[in-house]
Parts: sequence; C-alpha cells; structure tokens
Amino acid sequence: FANALVNSPQDMNEPLLDNSEGQLFLTEAFKVIIEEVLCKGTDVKEKVCEWREPEELAALLDLELRENGEPQHQLLQRIRDVAKYSVKTNHPRFFNQLFAGVDYHALTGRFLTEALNTSQYTYEVAPVFVLMEDEVLSKLRSLVGWAEGDGIFCPGGTMSNMYAMNVARYRAFPEVKLKGMWSLPRLAVFTSQQSHYSVMKAAAFQGIGTENVFKVKVDDRGCMIPEDLGETIELAKSQGAVPFFVHATSGTTVQGAFDPLEPIADICDRQGLWMHVDAAWGGSVLFSKEHKHLMRGVERADSVTWNPHKMMLTGLQCSAILLKDTTHLLKHCHSADAKYLFQQDKFYDTSLDTGDKSIQCGRKVDCLKLWLMWKAVGSKGLEERVDRAFTHTRYLVEEMKRREGFELIGKPLFVNVCFWFIPPSLRGKENSPDYNDRLSKVAPVIKERMMKQGTMMLGYQPQGGRVNFFRMIVISPQLSHQDMTFCLNEIERLGNDL
Repeated sequence: FANALVNSPQDMNEPLLDNSEGQLFLTEAFKVIIEEVLCKGTDVKEKVCEWREPEELAALLDLELRENGEPQHQLLQRIRDVAKYSVKTNHPRFFNQLFAGVDYHALTGRFLTEALNTSQYTYEVAPVFVLMEDEVLSKLRSLVGWAEGDGIFCPGGTMSNMYAMNVARYRAFPEVKLKGMWSLPRLAVFTSQQSHYSVMKAAAFQGIGTENVFKVKVDDRGCMIPEDLGETIELAKSQGAVPFFVHATSGTTVQGAFDPLEPIADICDRQGLWMHVDAAWGGSVLFSKEHKHLMRGVERADSVTWNPHKMMLTGLQCSAILLKDTTHLLKHCHSADAKYLFQQDKFYDTSLDTGDKSIQCGRKVDCLKLWLMWKAVGSKGLEERVDRAFTHTRYLVEEMKRREGFELIGKPLFVNVCFWFIPPSLRGKENSPDYNDRLSKVAPVIKERMMKQGTMMLGYQPQGGRVNFFRMIVISPQLSHQDMTFCLNEIERLGNDL
C-alpha cells in the first residue's frame, strides 16, 4: 500500500507542485488573456461572438476529461480556444445584458481576489476584506441616504432579494427560525407585474408559495401604480393572507422602469410592511446629481439590493443587500453559531467575524474589485459614467426617431431602449390581421443573423400584449456615437429583406 503511494522517501520531501513551472504557465496564460480577451475582445474590428452549433463547439473544444494530463503548450491552446469561442462581453457592440464593458482597475481586483483565494467569513482569514467590505457597504448606504445600517455582499441580485424577504419575514415572525412554517399564517408578498422573477423564486424557495405573490399593476412605462398596491393589499387581507413585504423596483429588467418610491413608502408605513427596493439595475443612478431623482424616497426603504457589477462595471459578481436596520436582524435571522468558526474567546473583537450574517459558509470576496475601481476613479468618475450612458441613450433615441422602420416602445426612463424594427414589407400594414404574428418573427431572425455573423448582440423578448421587440442596453464606457449608428445600420442591413 505504501509503495503504491510513494515511489521513494525523497518524493515526500519535495512539493507535489512546481511553483516556478506554474508561475511560468500563468505568465504565458496572461499573455493570451490580454491578447485574445482584452485586445481583440474590445476591438470593433473583431467579432462579438464566434458562433458555433453545440455539437461542433463541443468537438472544437475537446471537452473530454482524461486519465493523463496535457503539456503546457496544449493547455495554452485550450485557453485560446475558450477565449475565441466565448462571447466578448467587453466588446463595444455587446448590448445584450445588463452588464457590458470592462474596467481595468476592477479587473485587477478580480485577479487579485482569485490569487489570494480566501473566504470572507472571519477576520482571522480575511482581515483586509472584512474591513474593506464594511467601508464599501457604508459608502453605498450613505448614497441611499442612511447614516448607519447593515449589509453584506451576496452572490447576485437574486440572492440579495431573497435575503431581504427572509429578513423581513423574520422581523415580522421571529419564531419562524425555530418552529418553521408551522408557526406562520398565510403570508402575502407584493410586487409589480414587471418586477424581477427572483421574487417568485424567493417565495418558492422560502416556502411562502408563488400563489401568495400578489402582482400589482403597472402604467405604460412599467412603473408600479401605488393606488393598485393599496387595493391589492386589501384584497390579500380579504382572502385571509397576512401582508408583510412589498418589493419595489428601481430599474426593471426590460423597460428600465422606476417604481414611485415615495407613495409606496407611505403605504408601507401605514400598513406596517417591510419595504424593499430592488435597485440591482438602477441603483447606480444614485451617483448622479442629474438622475438620482429617479430613486427619490429610497431612504425610506428598509432594504435595498444594488448590483455594482451592472452599471458600475465591477465585473461579475458584485451584489450587495443593504439594510437600514441597526439591531443585527441580518445576523439574528441567519446565524447558526458554528463553534469551529465563530469562537467567542478569540484574541480580537469577534464582531469582526461577519460570516454568520450570510446563509453561506464559504463566501467569495466581492468588495475588492469595487473598492479598487472606486479608489481609481472616485465618485466623480462613477457619476460621469452614469451620465454618459444617459447621453448615449438620448442620442440613440433621437437617431431612431429620424429613421423609418424604428418604433420606440415609449420614452426610456433609463438606459434600456426598447423598440420594434418594422421591415419594409410590414410598413403601413399595421391593420392587417397577421401583422403581429409576422412582426413577432422579425426580432428573432435578426438576432440569429447578427450572432451568426458576429457583428453585435442585443436582446429581444415579448412582454404583456407586445410581441417580440428589441431591448438595447447602453452602458459600456467603450461606447461611442459611432457604435450607436452602427447598431441601427446593422439592424437595417440584417432585416430589410424580411
């Protein structure tokens, strides 16, 4: 048995991994990353994506894992292939998601985070990052309008929203932690018809039930109608449900709508309900003196979700749940008091061990990339990015108005530009019985063509009674007005024959 493990006594006195060899490989790999991802991946002359069908792509990548390892030169080629066939989200003509572009200071923070490879749960293993997270969260809370409070970084906005719902339920019914759902009445959650699907996931995950999520009507812009919120709360009560949580949105996923927070807060105050604002997408307007009015009243909320990995460009993932609470609800709700991690007789202040606020044990460091970027450009630099995105959006909208075939879905409140492209064959035929059916097929075909040619990427979707329309997200700091013009020209080129 011993001989099977060890060939000679000298083997056990040598490290299994060669640091110098590993560092040489990393140096060469970084050269590939710089060239393929950061140089080519941000060059408008290069493709946004190199489309391949799944079977062909799997064969090209040779994904099978084998018994023996491969030489370094072959591994470097693997890295080139991964870069080549991945979508270049840093490309100026990637408009597909609520994230785009690259900030090199944040990217440096991401590399450093990976290299240090620690877990953000105790001061003893993450002293720098415990203090750093506290400072970053404090600064984010101050932008919300809170002088004090609580918070934690979470693995994405969905989890941040789940935290808010869970803490709200704990505040209303603290016995739930010990006794579970048996101790609760039927609970009711309220959110708009255009809120993020994470509300439904949270209700299902936490045993509240998706049938107990009451959807509140929205206006033509996609903003929650406060009067209907009040009526829906009374409806839930009449059905025997107990309201406890209102989920408002600042920056809806599709239209970029901002719910009116002041009147929603008035209702929550009167009813004694927890008010959460999902500002995962729109929270960054708080940096802008010109645009922060979109979130007027946010300081009255009990909790806020904010994803700096979206408009602030920190890179995935970077999401914070912020709370006004100063009574340690977050920790009381989630703590399990693991003795092997959170010993109370440590030689330092154990309040610095923040891990029991989280439902996770191991938790990735997400504050460094945001902190380093913020240090580099300052709040003024982040404000400039927000304002520039709005400027690009206004330019794009005005260009669309000048062109035949582009039909806007309302005036954008944010940097989401939603529109139909009407090809020449459908213009003037709005009253035809098959018009909507034919129009619904336009966006999917144009999307397929742009991806297979690799020229750009933007998303589409149906919504409510509207058939498929494009949603273009305008946030990348790499963008220019030329890119806006290119996008419109390319849609015409790809769709004029439909």
